[in-house]
Amino acid sequence: MLKEIPLETIVGVMLSAKTLFRCLFQGRAHRSWLPGVGARLDHVRAQPRHAGDGPGLQRVVMLVTLALMAGLFCGCSREHESPGPQFGSHPATARAPVYRLAVHPLHNPAKLIQAYQPLVDYLNSHLQGAHIELEASRDYASFEEKYRARKPEFILPNPWQTLQAMKAGYRVIGMAGEARDFTGVFVVRKDSGFKTPADLKGKAVSYPSATALAACIMPQYFLHTHGINVNVDIDNRYVGSQESSIMNVFLKLTAAGATWPTPWRAFQKEHPKEAAELEMIWETEPLINNSVMVRNDVPVPVAQQVQALLLGLEPAGDGKAILAGMETARFLPSSDQAYDLVRAYVARFEKEVRPVELP
Repeated sequence: MLKEIPLETIVGVMLSAKTLFRCLFQGRAHRSWLPGVGARLDHVRAQPRHAGDGPGLQRVVMLVTLALMAGLFCGCSREHESPGPQFGSHPATARAPVYRLAVHPLHNPAKLIQAYQPLVDYLNSHLQGAHIELEASRDYASFEEKYRARKPEFILPNPWQTLQAMKAGYRVIGMAGEARDFTGVFVVRKDSGFKTPADLKGKAVSYPSATALAACIMPQYFLHTHGINVNVDIDNRYVGSQESSIMNVFLKLTAAGATWPTPWRAFQKEHPKEAAELEMIWETEPLINNSVMVRNDVPVPVAQQVQALLLGLEPAGDGKAILAGMETARFLPSSDQAYDLVRAYVARFEKEVRPVELP
């Protein structure tokens, strides 16, 4: 039904048409505002301007006015109708809550995302009512700041960081990899000539971080038990990541680099030319592997789903490629109590060697 249009609206449209015409004629408006009118105005502007041209211009004004009025009448030709219920082939669902998974710097950020994104994709393809996002950290310090501030909901820390995260309100829901794979290793150049740990005296040794358990604390304790005062006899260099620790050796910036089996295997695959000039020379005793932890305010059903999916990731099934990409054998059940042996190990290290957290 056509509505009655107030007189002031009609007058307003006519004034607007006149203003629009002036803008178009003087080149201050884009012709696409009114399709079809621009060509007519181009023709008018192209003609010589004489005193008798007024009626032609008036015709253009009338053309613009009629176009606007037609749009106005058409727009008012029917009442606004409610679209009513909408139906589709899929039920409408709200966006699932997002939970972040922060992994400690096993690799540089780009490599870590490459290694762990398939795991996150696997989790998201099975989770109900939750969505996981992967979060990398540039170094150990930034990762430790995150869990101390309780920012990520899920974390994959090393065993020493596991103890610290418990203080911030996280609990263990699994272990990433076999315990026997959690050792510290020393990488040196094949032409180093080193035979015993005592050969490192007076030399520089690289580590990812002072708080890296397998790649620093355990190697330094190994040197300590072999007669080296790590605070005096060697030059300790904390270089930020596992790969950097290894690359420092390749570049001859350090005589030896401490790391652990997972990044050393990855380095050999990704940098075979550089790895061919290096070798693993010593290895520590194993301890316990990295944990998977959840923050204590995450809904129990979400935590249980994540735990079940991780423990159900079989190395012989669909999980083979995912686990291989992370250089992880499997996820195993674990608990806070399982990491008590780390507490005892760290206490002994701090008593005999140095504080884990350096000033």
